Amino acid sequence: MAAATHGATSAATTGPHRDPGARRSRLTPEREAELYAAVLDLLREVGYESLTMDAVATRTRSSKATLYRQWGSKPVLVARALRHTTPTGFADIDTGSLRGDFHELVARMNNHQMEQDSALMRGLIHAVHNSPELLQALRELFIDPELTGLNTLLARSVDRGEISWDNAALNYVPHMLLGALIAHQLIENRPVDQRFMSDYVNTVVLCALGV
Repeated sequence: MAAATHGATSAATTGPHRDPGARRSRLTPEREAELYAAVLDLLREVGYESLTMDAVATRTRSSKATLYRQWGSKPVLVARALRHTTPTGFADIDTGSLRGDFHELVARMNNHQMEQDSALMRGLIHAVHNSPELLQALRELFIDPELTGLNTLLARSVDRGEISWDNAALNYVPHMLLGALIAHQLIENRPVDQRFMSDYVNTVVLCALGV
C-alpha cells in the first residue's frame, strides 16, 4: 500500500500544534462553531495577511487573551476553523466500491460552500508563501487528516481488487482533487459545483485509476 499513501504526511505527534484541544475545554460546541464561522467570515473579507486576533476578538465578542489561551496563534485558529467547517470528508465514507465512495463524496458537497471554500483556499495558498507557521498548521490540522481519510478509502479499493497496488495514479489523487477545486475558477471563470465535480471524478480521477 505504499502507492496509496505516497505523498501524504501523517499527523504530527510533536510540535507546537500537537494538543491545543487541551486548552479549549471551556468552550461549548455551539460557541466554538460560532467563533469558527466568524473567523472564516473575516478571512473572506480581509484575507489572511490582514486578519488580526484583535479583529477576531471584536467580531466574536471575546478577549484577545482568551483567543491566545485557547488556540495559541492565528495560524492554528485559522486551520482549526477550516477543519471544523469542512462540509465533506473521507473518513466516514464506505459504500463498498470506489466509484460509490466518490459519488457519495460529491453528493455531500454544497455548491455555495464549495464556492466559498475554493476562494478561501486560493487566498491561503498565496498566504503560506509568506507564513511557514500557517503552512505547518494547515498541514497538521487540516490537510493531513483529510489525506489520511483519502488514503484509507483508496487502500480499501486496492484490497477489494478494484485498483492495482502499483497504479501510479494513486500517488496523484490528492493533487487531482485539490487542483480541480482551485483551478476551475481560474480557467473557466465560474465556481466549482456538484455537476463539475461529478464529471471531473468520472472522466479524470476514476479513469486515471482504471475504475
